[in-house]
Amino acid sequence: MDVKRSLDWSLCVVTDRGLAGGRPLAEVVRAAIAGGATLIQLREKEAGTREMLEVGESLLEVTRAAGVPLIVNDRVDVALALGADGVHVGRDDMPAHIARRLIGEGRLLGVTVGSAREVLAAEAAGADYLGTDAVFPTPTKPDAGPPLGLEGLREICRVARVPVLGIGGVNAGNAAELIRAGAAGVAVVSAVMAAPDVEAAARELRAVVESAAQERRDRHEQAQGSG
Repeated sequence: MDVKRSLDWSLCVVTDRGLAGGRPLAEVVRAAIAGGATLIQLREKEAGTREMLEVGESLLEVTRAAGVPLIVNDRVDVALALGADGVHVGRDDMPAHIARRLIGEGRLLGVTVGSAREVLAAEAAGADYLGTDAVFPTPTKPDAGPPLGLEGLREICRVARVPVLGIGGVNAGNAAELIRAGAAGVAVVSAVMAAPDVEAAARELRAVVESAAQERRDRHEQAQGSG
């Protein structure tokens, strides 16, 4: 599938088996996609290579059947071995320009950024999209620094030429604020992974994001019309 053509960035669900409460991860992901997830990111910090490949293969069956891209967090080797649709790298992972060289131009490359300077470097390295540092405080990233806040997100979105996904403490109650700040979509972990009803949680988030995006488009059109 051509993952770079008309990709919907609205809702990226990041996996966490610990938050899934013992439910099979493939079933949780299937429910998230049924609810409206447009991207799935496989993130398993504690898993070894063989285990991650096994988990990835089970997810790839689900995502391919649904036509939703699967992105692997950190592990370029696992992404290539699986034939996944892309990889996301952070500051402590493989440098983005090397990851781009290894995965080629046909796969998605996401890069974590926390400043305008990092935005420019990531884009120069070939990033297709950017994931931010945590916008709000979040227990799923206990080692994260101070949260960006909405103003920090707004600055990143102002500079970026590629789509930006806001992450960190995102839920249905605040997701609209990230879209209003300029994000193309949101990435969530616990808001979906830990939800008793995964499909309903994803559906609510998707609706919030789409509504805020439509409001932003309407405001832009009004501003152009008045200009």
